[in-house]
Amino acid sequence: MSTYERILITGGGGFVGAHLTQALRRAFVGAKIVVVARPDERVRLSDVEVVVCDLTDESAVEAMVADVAPDLVIHLAAQASVGLASKLVAQTWRVNALASFFLGAAVIRHAPSAVMFFASSANVYGASFLDGVLSEDAPLQPLDIYARSKVAAEYLLSDLFRAAGRLVIVRPVNHSGPGQRSNDFVLPSFAAQVADIEAGRVEPRMKVGDLSRIRDFLDVRDVVDAYLRLIVMARELPVNVSVFNVSSGAGYAIGALLEELRALSRKDFDIEVDPERMRPSAVDISRVICDSSRLRSATAWAPGIPIRETIRALLDERRAEIDDGPAS
Repeated sequence: MSTYERILITGGGGFVGAHLTQALRRAFVGAKIVVVARPDERVRLSDVEVVVCDLTDESAVEAMVADVAPDLVIHLAAQASVGLASKLVAQTWRVNALASFFLGAAVIRHAPSAVMFFASSANVYGASFLDGVLSEDAPLQPLDIYARSKVAAEYLLSDLFRAAGRLVIVRPVNHSGPGQRSNDFVLPSFAAQVADIEAGRVEPRMKVGDLSRIRDFLDVRDVVDAYLRLIVMARELPVNVSVFNVSSGAGYAIGALLEELRALSRKDFDIEVDPERMRPSAVDISRVICDSSRLRSATAWAPGIPIRETIRALLDERRAEIDDGPAS
C-alpha cells in the first residue's frame, strides 16, 4: 500500500479536483499537497499550497515539477466540456494533449519515481460503443475533438512511462454531484432549470436535448473513492502503465433522469427540445455503458450512491444559491 509525502494535483480547484483534494488530505495526513492553478484561476481550498502555472508553458512546467519534487502527480486539469471543445479546438488540444505531455515529460525527468495518475474519459471508446458494454480492451475510436485529445494524451503519457515510472490512466463515465455548477453538463443543467422554475425566474419550461440516449452515470463521490483506492495501491500494480474504467455498468435514459428531477420539483413544467442542445455526431451512439470489472477486482470498489441522491444533491445546491426574492 502506497503512502505519499508530496502530492502535486492539477485541476485541484475544479469539480472533481476539489472533492479529491479533500479526500487526499484525509488519506495522507501530513503530506504536502500542492494544487496547480491557472494564471486566471482562484482556488479556494484550505490546508493546501497553491502554485500558479500555465501547463501549456513547457519551461514553467519543468521548473514547477523540479521545485515540488512530487512522489504523486494527479493530472485532472482539462477542457472537460465536449461542447466547448468543438468551439475551442486549438485550446482543447493545447490543454488536453500538449500540457499532458509537458507534465509527463517533466515528471520522468525530475521525479522519475513518482506515480502519475491521469484522468482520461470513457469518451475515448467512441464508435466502439456500438458493440455494447465495453472493457478497457475495446478499440479506441473517438468521435469528437475532446475524445481525440484525450486519446492523444493517453498515447503520449503511455509512451513516456512504459519503460520507467508508474502511470495509472482512468476512463470515467459521466459523473455529477455536489459542486458541479457548469451548465455544459446535463444533470446540473437540468437542476439549474428546475430551481429557476421553482423560484419563478423563468417560465415553467425545461429545455432539453435528446432524452432517449442511455448513459452510464456515477456520483462524483464514488468516482473519488475509486481514484483514491487506485492511488493507494498504484505502486503494487503489475505493470508500469495501467488502465481502468470507472463506471457503474448500468445505463440510465436521460429522459428517466429528468423524470427523477420532475418528481423532486416543487413545480410542474413542460419540456421543450432545444436544437442547440443536440450534439450531432458522425456516428449515433445511443448507449454508453462501461464494464468496470478490472477496477472492482483490483480494489474491491463498488459505487454506493444512488443516482437519485446525486440528482437531489444537485437540485438542493441550486436551490440554496437562489434568493427567495421576487422573480425577475
